[in-house]
Amino acid sequence: MPVVDVVRHLDADELAEAAAGRLATRIVERQSAAGMAHVCLTGGRIGTAMLAALAGSAARDAIDWGAVHVWWGDERFLPVGDPERNETGARSALLDHVRIPADHVHPMPATGSFGDDVDAAAAAYADELARRARPEDHADVPSMDVCLLGIGPDAHVASLFPGMPALHDERAVCGVRGAPKPPPTRITLTLPSVNAAREVWILASGAEKASAVRLALDPEAGAFQVPAAGARGRERTLFLVDDAAAGKLPADLGRPGA
Repeated sequence: MPVVDVVRHLDADELAEAAAGRLATRIVERQSAAGMAHVCLTGGRIGTAMLAALAGSAARDAIDWGAVHVWWGDERFLPVGDPERNETGARSALLDHVRIPADHVHPMPATGSFGDDVDAAAAAYADELARRARPEDHADVPSMDVCLLGIGPDAHVASLFPGMPALHDERAVCGVRGAPKPPPTRITLTLPSVNAAREVWILASGAEKASAVRLALDPEAGAFQVPAAGARGRERTLFLVDDAAAGKLPADLGRPGA
């Protein structure tokens, strides 16, 4: 069975720094082994802080940015450059500060390209993923070397919210309407695409995430009510948490971060 591992950090700052170093190491390893790395980014406070930490670290220069493809797990269906878009935060925190080829950055579509047709936008992103899929991926998407995910207090990941139809969607990407967290219209990878990743890393910071983290690690939890419980990498799943987010876990579950 794929490994599910919990790594604890003192606080959000330590978590962001450690996750940034871990991500740099993983990218370099994959570039050495395969020549190219595919990474799926997340937004949110801790996800963006991790990217900023990577931008400010010496580890950034160990990465061959010409051999990295960057994708997103979900996106708010808003105009290009909107401050609420995950792409906007990632560009400001990291991507504008490294020499990554423009055609290696794969943002999810914005409203300007497709008007209000979120389903067409989702289908276009699925097509872009399919064009980059390789025979060894055994999927309609590239197998992400790392798929980064935040987790909400309701245990949602990407834009897969508890009880919503997207959790049953078997397409690679789908549109989301009526999300309980604004804005209501979004694009998301589905669970089959998330679970095609070699490694899934779930980042959690803050006491408000503690119940969600506990549920996500409960072997009895189902993905329809606890989406994070259904997000698992093919080779490994990491829960990278700070002490506050780990507050409802057994004291002996997990190991301290480096």
